[in-house]
Amino acid sequence: MTIHAVRPRSSRGGLATAGKFAVLGVAAFFTLAPVVWTLVTALAPSDPETGVTQVGLGAFRDVFAQIPVWIYTWNSALVTLIIALGQMLTAAMAGYVFARFDFRGKKLMFGLILATMMVPMQVTIIPVFMIVRGLGMADTLLALIVPMLPTAFGTFLMRQYFTGLPDELAEAAEIDGAGPWRVFFGVYLPLATPSLAIVGILAFNFHWNEFFRPLIMTISEENFTLPLGLVTLQGNLGTGSISTVLAGVVLSMIPAVLVFIFGQKPLREGLTAGSGK
Repeated sequence: MTIHAVRPRSSRGGLATAGKFAVLGVAAFFTLAPVVWTLVTALAPSDPETGVTQVGLGAFRDVFAQIPVWIYTWNSALVTLIIALGQMLTAAMAGYVFARFDFRGKKLMFGLILATMMVPMQVTIIPVFMIVRGLGMADTLLALIVPMLPTAFGTFLMRQYFTGLPDELAEAAEIDGAGPWRVFFGVYLPLATPSLAIVGILAFNFHWNEFFRPLIMTISEENFTLPLGLVTLQGNLGTGSISTVLAGVVLSMIPAVLVFIFGQKPLREGLTAGSGK
């Protein structure tokens, strides 16, 4: 009889755990290395002529001296916040209608909304620009805000969340004399806070970093958003002062990082809200 050696399970489990940590470590390195390099280079610029490295905020001062950072930041903040709040409202209302009401063409309409998620923005940017120009909103912040107020993904997300809520909530509210609007705003909308947080956070992060649409929709410098305004810093690359460019990148990263840090808990709760239903 042949006796085969059996490796202890603890050893196999230890190797599996070590392998997982190794993979995560490699992924974390390639994810964080560019960010760390950007931050270090912005804080420790080297003189193009002498090559001497000096730690300080000189590169950030150069950014404020070369471009109107506060104007660009205000434009980005205004556009992003209005879009985020608008998408939260429109997605909640549309998702509630698709989840709680039956009407002719409901499935077809919802399918068409989902189909728009498959169309790249580059395909629709010219028709959208023509409509915006026809409405007299060309080269304004409204050209960036109005077309983005509806959201197909947000509508889908909110519809899925409202579908999981019990019908008895509406029935109880209607017995107490509540109308449709009161049922929505007073009963269902407060329960949808986790999913609303997802819509708002994702909208903020996407539109804060948006570059393509502002490039097409705006011409005047006073209407530039921060990502678009930072392009004017590229002239520093010819002088070897890459630290100034990267300092501008770091400034643009700060709001998105803060939103992710403070919005991490609501985002996690929103993603797991429907798992227990």
